[in-house]
Amino acid sequence: MKSSPITKQNLSAKAAAAKKRRDIAMAKTKRRTAMRAQAQRLGQRSDSDIHHVSGKVGATRRVSIAKNRGGFGKGTK
Repeated sequence: MKSSPITKQNLSAKAAAAKKRRDIAMAKTKRRTAMRAQAQRLGQRSDSDIHHVSGKVGATRRVSIAKNRGGFGKGTK
């Protein structure tokens, strides 16, 4: 299995558990669930990403992987 390209945060056990609870709660919100379901319906391809325009469910466009990861010329925030 490949390791994640994201480095592990050095958190205490208590902080890591709290972060896990927050992350799961956010992933289960109605908005995130709907966005995830829509991305699966549209079908992800290896040559592009599905970008939710303005973070809205229903408004998507297909963009290059580099453009979607690069913040659309605004750099990483």
